[in-house]
Amino acid sequence: MRILIIEDEQKVACALRDGLLRHGFSVALAGTGEDGYFLLASERFDLLILDLMLPACSGLEFLDTLRRRDAATPVLILTARDTIADRVIGLDAGADDYLVKPFAFAELLARVRALLRRGRPEPTPLVRLGDLELDVASRRVVRAGRALNLTLREFDLLAHLLRHQGQVVSREMIARDLWRETARATPLDNVIDVHIARLRRKVDDPFPTPLIHTVRGVGFILQMEEP
Repeated sequence: MRILIIEDEQKVACALRDGLLRHGFSVALAGTGEDGYFLLASERFDLLILDLMLPACSGLEFLDTLRRRDAATPVLILTARDTIADRVIGLDAGADDYLVKPFAFAELLARVRALLRRGRPEPTPLVRLGDLELDVASRRVVRAGRALNLTLREFDLLAHLLRHQGQVVSREMIARDLWRETARATPLDNVIDVHIARLRRKVDDPFPTPLIHTVRGVGFILQMEEP
């Protein structure tokens, strides 16, 4: 799960990031609303943790703009404002939850998990592209009526590409979402390339139409035609 923390107090932001990383989350930081908008435009996040006292653009202004653009992403407000009126304003502005500073990290973690459970979509049981079918529930892959014997990692990698079919998936995205690594590293890039090569041999080589394509210098794309 990918979480964006928008918090201008660096010590608070880093402490939150480190705590969430220890519990298996992928985390990005933004110190201003403007930085937050930039990250949201370039990446997908499952949850936002938002401070209200931000420079230039307040958290409430950010939240108002966000909700006009994105009605779905859960938002947890984190703030020193602790009156009932402040809570009502924040929730009415579109927040999903509200936590007052100072707080216990265990409580924040519980609220984060609750929001992610609430906002998690049910996985599509069957994903298709052309003659390729992937069944999420049974973890079965079939192409042109032939069952493919994939390893667990190969299945997860193919499912990831299928969920983003027609879109370029970078090595950084794969490292973050499948290997849970937030820092780009050449050895991991090499591991990803090896898994892609093995997946190609099973998904593409026995069939006339290749589906997994390399976008040089960027990553990979799953689609019927050459990019």
